[in-house]
Amino acid sequence: MNGKQIVTKLDYILQWISRLVILNVLWIFFSILGLFVAGIFPATAALLGVARKWIMGEHEIKIWNTFKQIYRQEFASANIIGWILSIAGIILFINYQLISNSTSDLFFVIPFAFYFIVFFYTILLIWAFPLLVHYKATWRQHIKNAIIIGLSKIHYTIMCGLVIVSIIYFSLSYPGLIPFFTFSAIGCGSMFFSLRIFNKMDQGLNSQLVDNR
Repeated sequence: MNGKQIVTKLDYILQWISRLVILNVLWIFFSILGLFVAGIFPATAALLGVARKWIMGEHEIKIWNTFKQIYRQEFASANIIGWILSIAGIILFINYQLISNSTSDLFFVIPFAFYFIVFFYTILLIWAFPLLVHYKATWRQHIKNAIIIGLSKIHYTIMCGLVIVSIIYFSLSYPGLIPFFTFSAIGCGSMFFSLRIFNKMDQGLNSQLVDNR
């Protein structure tokens, strides 16, 4: 590898580092802009939307303009889905506390049912927002499709979950990375696996449409 190739590769790496940093900072900024209560969910949708375009080959997009456009476009839908998931998470946490602090012997079905529900909730967390930024549908359809895809493509669900947990674990080990890379890395990792499924689904749909003509 000659000097020119080294410089080219370094430039390529630095471009992607700067893109991830910008995307991460935008997520934090727009979350704060919405006072977190109304900003964190559309900011998450916008982050995933930018990551989606990158993975699909649109590397030269204007990050600020694209992020802001998706943020505004998905503001209502992202908040609906986000707050449904948040309220469900709060309810699950309260139930977990009640089960953990219970002094009586609980019938084995209750803990089993609780963790069964947590399993479905985790699937929703992984798939709901990637579906939101890739397909036009109602929030009810996104939630239903998240469960269907999460179960039918369970190996992708597990891989995506492992990537998210690994990034969070690494970031907590090195907290200095959180303001610069954590959220953008999670978004890109999630969309990478999600698009592999979505592209196969889209190709299958197109094939059916062609066959039916």
